[in-house]
Amino acid sequence: MMPDAALLAELEPTAARLLDRHLATSKEWFPHDLVPWSRGEDFEDGYEWQPGHGDLSADVRSALFVNLLTEDNLPYYFRTIESMFGRDSAWGVWARRWTAEEGRHSIVIRDYLTVTRAIDPVHLERARMAQVECGQVPEPESAHDGFAYVALQELATRIAHHNTGKLLDDKAGYEVMKTVASDENRHHLFYRDLVTAALEVDPSGMVCALERQVRTFEMPGTGILDFEVHAKAIAKAGIYDFLIHHDQILVPVVLRHWNVEALEGLTPEAEEARAALVKRIGRIGKAGRRLSGRRDQADDADRALAAV
Repeated sequence: MMPDAALLAELEPTAARLLDRHLATSKEWFPHDLVPWSRGEDFEDGYEWQPGHGDLSADVRSALFVNLLTEDNLPYYFRTIESMFGRDSAWGVWARRWTAEEGRHSIVIRDYLTVTRAIDPVHLERARMAQVECGQVPEPESAHDGFAYVALQELATRIAHHNTGKLLDDKAGYEVMKTVASDENRHHLFYRDLVTAALEVDPSGMVCALERQVRTFEMPGTGILDFEVHAKAIAKAGIYDFLIHHDQILVPVVLRHWNVEALEGLTPEAEEARAALVKRIGRIGKAGRRLSGRRDQADDADRALAAV
């Protein structure tokens, strides 16, 4: 594996080009323009939130809860990215620009949830405090692993935001999540194409990193209170699950865009990693189809009981 410093130096011109592309395609937007302020009212003393506020299913609330708290953990993601990329050149400019854009996400989602009272604000704030005090985020072991993780993570986040928005029976909420998802998609494209360049520079090192990151990947949310419970609810709602991870990330990006099966000149270790990677992607697809089938059967049973 190429040393981190050498890889970053080799890829700096690519990072600069991708940064210029990102800035050219980004559209300025303002959180206050998207929040339906006229629907808000004061929180009187003694106010107690009720599940009926916001008219959302528990599954969608779980998604919004996780989406927002993930964005709230931005200080620690920034720390990781800056320590991996450094503060100078295009790398530092990108890390700071990315942080500024991500900061808007937590602002607009929280304002929307507060105005519409879609989630208990007391529970949300206590969870934010616990999340940020914990400060737990993935810590890739190398620049190779970092590139691989963020490319997958940004796309996973974009999908989760977009699918959550589609389940909101509220135009304002849909626009909030669609706008955030658009930002996340541009972030993904930066990292996706960075990995493409890294595969040309150090294919063996990147293939080993991809195998590690696919094997250990978890949906963003590390450290969130009751995360496993919320993750199950998110999967049940069809917002993000194994099948989506396989069909919308691993196959189109890892197998098709990066075309890892066609890479040549790999070291013996990288050849083993590639075989393991392809095999794991297949297993994830099978598991995803199996779990999705079980949920469909359970939903059919629930509908049948409701009709009795």
